[in-house]
Amino acid sequence: MSITQNLTATSFSSSSSAFLAPTTFNSRSQVSLPVKSVGICKCVAAPQEADTVYKTKVSRNGNIAKLQAGYLFPEIARRRNAHLLKFPDAKIISLGIGDTTEPIPEVITSAMAKRSYALSTLEGYSGYGAEQGEKPLRSAIASTFYKDLGIDDDDIFVSDGAKCDISRLQIVFGSNVKMAVQDPSYPAYVDSSVIMGQTGFYLKDVEKFANIEYMRCKPENGFFPNLSSISRPDIIFFCSPNNPTGAAATREQLTQLVQFAKDNGSIIVYDSAYAMYISGDNPRSIFEIPGAKEVALETSSFSKYAGFTGVRLGWTVVPKQLLFSDGFPVAKDFNRIVSTCFNGASNISQAGGLACLSPEGLKAMREVIAFYKENTDIIVETFDSLGFKVYRGKNAPYVWVYFPGRSSWDVFSEILEKTHVVTTPGSGFGPGGEGFVRVSAFGHRENVLEACRRFKQLYK
Repeated sequence: MSITQNLTATSFSSSSSAFLAPTTFNSRSQVSLPVKSVGICKCVAAPQEADTVYKTKVSRNGNIAKLQAGYLFPEIARRRNAHLLKFPDAKIISLGIGDTTEPIPEVITSAMAKRSYALSTLEGYSGYGAEQGEKPLRSAIASTFYKDLGIDDDDIFVSDGAKCDISRLQIVFGSNVKMAVQDPSYPAYVDSSVIMGQTGFYLKDVEKFANIEYMRCKPENGFFPNLSSISRPDIIFFCSPNNPTGAAATREQLTQLVQFAKDNGSIIVYDSAYAMYISGDNPRSIFEIPGAKEVALETSSFSKYAGFTGVRLGWTVVPKQLLFSDGFPVAKDFNRIVSTCFNGASNISQAGGLACLSPEGLKAMREVIAFYKENTDIIVETFDSLGFKVYRGKNAPYVWVYFPGRSSWDVFSEILEKTHVVTTPGSGFGPGGEGFVRVSAFGHRENVLEACRRFKQLYK
């Protein structure tokens, strides 16, 4: 029997093909359709388009591939932008990324403007400068922040910010070292360690990278690690006042840290980016501790003092007494890296930095810092009134709020979704930050007050 004879009567239902157009045809009934002459139709799969994307033969850096996600703060910005697409009319208030908001004092900007205009004259023009920074600024940093601490002008390297210097220091240390970081801490320490190849793979069950010593800093121990429980590290990243907890180490605690480094032959990378926020007698520099120059270097910045987050200016102090195991000065290797990777901070930025350290500039910076600390008090009082456990930023522009039993990212999402306020999830600073949210005091006063009103409405 031929195919055409077999198809003399064929039954169809509405489910026979996804390509049938909507119709009033009753799918419960069957209709016999007479068939004329049917030929055999051969269905041939269309070949897929050839992959035309050109790829080089260069392998990706496997260390970068270890990183779990995007860097914390761009990821927060991505979620903020996605939220804005969902709620285009919402007035979003950002108390997440620690970016300054208040204008740079005029005494500082006028100095930068003067230097900028001078570049248009034969007498005032300058090109490349010393990679280590202009001598007047290095001298001013030494006399302002390290007076009577035995730090010389040539121990100071002026840069485009502490974050940049952290990565340059990592190049100096290389891949064959073991890092220790406060947990929680600024994520650039861990991420740069991973990129340099100092770590193993990410361990999802404990949310840590292998071969990094996470020094847990909990409220019970004043956010200072139990050094007796830590295995020997080569490099210790330590930030005080701490980002994100806001805790400032005491003189006794830093004395313990320096002794621990000496006992283990370690180097401390001390991040003092928030030192000017300290109002008590806590040390503002690691070099206030006897013996620190033999085991520590210090990095800092004008970003959170003068609003230089966009201007970009910082410095790192590497004492001559700090030596590698073979006796070679760390400062000489750092100078080599700086000279290779960096052409020096902008001369306009350095003019601003010098103005910052004038009597008028210091007064203006302290006024800006006092403004942000008032914001901190407002935020602390708000969460206190709502019954939360709050670790106040007495010596820092951050408030560390505890949400027991909850995921930091879930709280971040809840606050963003219901109040249109951006915060920072504590777990983004390490596993020790899980259950916490960091609220930044960097904001216009009216925005901080409005954000606090929304917090009260959400959690009352």
